[in-house]
Amino acid sequence: MAADTGAEAVAEVGTERPDDIGRERPHDRGAGSEGGEGGDGVAAPGRGPNRRRLGARLLALGGVLVLHAALPGSAGAAGGPAERRALQGLRLRYGSARQAGLSEQHLEGVADEARRFLGPSPEHPYYAGAVVLAGRGRTIALHRAMGYAVRYADYDGRADRVREFPAAERIAMSEDTVFDLASLTKLFTSVLAVQQMERGRLELEAPVRRYLPEFVGGGKEIITVRQLLTHTSGLRSWAPFYQESTREGRLRLLWSVRPQETPGTVYRYSDLNLIALQLLLERITGRTLDTLLRDEITAPLGMHRTRYNPPLSWRRAIAATEVQRPPWSGLDRGLVWGEVHDENAYALGGVAGHAGVFGTAWDLAVLARALLDGGVYAGKRILRPASVELLFTDYNTAFPGDDHGLGFELYQHWYMGAMATPHSAGHTGFTGTSLVLDPSTDSFLILLGNSVHPVRTWRAGSAPRVAVGNRFARAVPVRTRHGGAAWFSGIQPGASGTLTLPPLGPATAAARLRCAVWWDTVPGEGALHLEASADGEHWEPLPFSTLRSTGGTPEQWPRGSVSGWSDRVWHRLEAPLTAAWAGREVRLRFRHTATGRYVGRGAYVDVVRVAEPGRLLFAEDRPADADRIEAIGWTRSTD
Repeated sequence: MAADTGAEAVAEVGTERPDDIGRERPHDRGAGSEGGEGGDGVAAPGRGPNRRRLGARLLALGGVLVLHAALPGSAGAAGGPAERRALQGLRLRYGSARQAGLSEQHLEGVADEARRFLGPSPEHPYYAGAVVLAGRGRTIALHRAMGYAVRYADYDGRADRVREFPAAERIAMSEDTVFDLASLTKLFTSVLAVQQMERGRLELEAPVRRYLPEFVGGGKEIITVRQLLTHTSGLRSWAPFYQESTREGRLRLLWSVRPQETPGTVYRYSDLNLIALQLLLERITGRTLDTLLRDEITAPLGMHRTRYNPPLSWRRAIAATEVQRPPWSGLDRGLVWGEVHDENAYALGGVAGHAGVFGTAWDLAVLARALLDGGVYAGKRILRPASVELLFTDYNTAFPGDDHGLGFELYQHWYMGAMATPHSAGHTGFTGTSLVLDPSTDSFLILLGNSVHPVRTWRAGSAPRVAVGNRFARAVPVRTRHGGAAWFSGIQPGASGTLTLPPLGPATAAARLRCAVWWDTVPGEGALHLEASADGEHWEPLPFSTLRSTGGTPEQWPRGSVSGWSDRVWHRLEAPLTAAWAGREVRLRFRHTATGRYVGRGAYVDVVRVAEPGRLLFAEDRPADADRIEAIGWTRSTD
C-alpha cells in the first residue's frame, strides 16, 4: 500500500497551475481582557517526526540557536522544492478544488459549516458575519464571505437586547473585509522577534532584563525571551493597563507585575508576555512595533491591507466589533468600529505586541504561504527556513497538551479540529479570528468572524473553528495505491462504528489477517481496534503489528488498538490468529471509537485478507466475500 499523495499531489497539481462544542482557555481573564483562547485537553504527540522531541533537544543545548542550517523535518528546508518555487516568485492564485488537490464536495462543506453559525448557536448567532479562506499549495480553492460586517448599532446588557442598523445602513461582509485580528497579532510579534535572533541582536535563552533593565523584581530577573514566546514566564494572564491615564503609568504597571509561579514551571497564556516582548523589540531596534511590522513583514510580502491603526478611509471596509460598556468591558466606548477592540491595546495607542493588527483573509494566506515555504513568498524572504522551523517546534515539552512553538500554538484540536496534527501550527483571536497551517498536507485554513459583534457574551468556545477544521481536513483526500475506495470510519464526534467480517474457520495456527490501515485520532479520546469473537457477542482484543509503507521496523500493538497519528502514511497490518482459534469458528472486526468532543481525520481499512498456508479464507476483493462484510458507521470512500 502506497502513502497517500498528500503534499506531493499538490506540488504537482495545486501550485504550478492557474451546539457549540468548543471551549475557551480557562485562564484568568479580567474585565476587558483581550487574551487568546485555548483548550485544556492533553494532546499527546504523534509517532512521526516529532517536534516535541526536537524542542527538548534544543533546550538540552542550553538555548543555543542554530539558524544557519535547516532543522530536520522542515517542509521549507533550504534548497527544497517548496522554497525553490517560492524564490522563483510564484504567488498565490485562485483555482479549483481539483487544482488544489482537494475534494470539491467537502471543500464546499467548509463554507456550509461556517454559514451555519450565522444562526442561533445555540441561542444567539455566533457571529454577525465571517470570511473563510482555505488553500493548499499555492491555490486558494475557497474564499467566501457571509453575513454582515456591520449589523448592530447598540446593545442593552440588562435586557440582552440589540438595536440593529436599518437594512440600508448595514454593511455586508465581503472577501476583502478587514478584521481586527486580535491575538493573531502575537504571531507577527513573534516573527519580528525571530528576525532579530537571525540578525544576532536577540538571544532566545537570554534573560529579558538584558534588553529591558526595568524588567526586574519579584523573580522577573530570570524570565527569558523563550519564556515570553511560549507563555511559560509565570506572569499572570492580564493586567488593566487601560485604567492608567498615562503611558508612564502603564509601563509602571508592567514593571510592578511579579511572576505568580517560578518562571519555567507553568504554562499560562498571558498578554503580558507579548507586551513585554514589544517593548524589548522597540528598545533593541529603535523602531516602534508598527514600523517594524510594515518594514519587516507586510511591505516585503505585499500585505497591503495589514497594519496597526487603520486610517479612517478604511472604516467602511472594516468589520465592526463590540458595543463596549461596563460591566462586560473595561471601557465605555460604544460601538467599536475601525479601532482596536482590545482595551489594553487601545490604551497603548492601538499598537501592542498582543493585539492591534488589522488585516484580511488574503493577507493572512500570504503569511501562511510564506511560512509553509520556509519564510519566503514571491521571491521575498522574511525568515530563513530554520527560523520557521523554530516557530513550529514544541518548546513546552514539560507541559503536554500546551504544545507551543515560538509564538505559534501546536497540535490543538480545540480549535484546529481534525486539522490538528503534531505538525499543525496556528493561533486564535478573541474577536473571532483563527489561522491554522498544516505542513504535513501543505494546507492552510483561515476563519475570520466578528464574533464579539455586538457583545462578547453572545458566544463562547470555538465551535465554528472546529466545524470548519473538521470539514477542511476531510477535503484533503486520503488515496489508496489502487485509486479505489477504502473503508472509512467517519469523523463524527462521540461516534463509534464496526466493520465485521463473516464467520471464518481457520484450520491451523498459521492463519493471518492482513490489510492496509491509516489512522488519525485524538490521543486518549479515539482509537482503531481489532477484535475477535467466537460467538459475535463477546469480543476480545486481537494483537497485531504494523509496518509503514515507507519502510522501517514493524511496531507491535499487543492491546489490539492504535491511537494518535499515523504520520499520514498507510501501514501494513498483520494479525496472527494463533493456535487459540485453530479449528474454531471466529469472527473478526475493526472498531473505531471517538469518545471525546474532538476528532482526528478518522481511520481507513483497505484490502482485507485472511489466509493460512494453501488456503484463502477471506478476500475483500472477491465480490462474494465483500458482500458479507457488515458495516455499521463505516462507509466506502475514495477520499
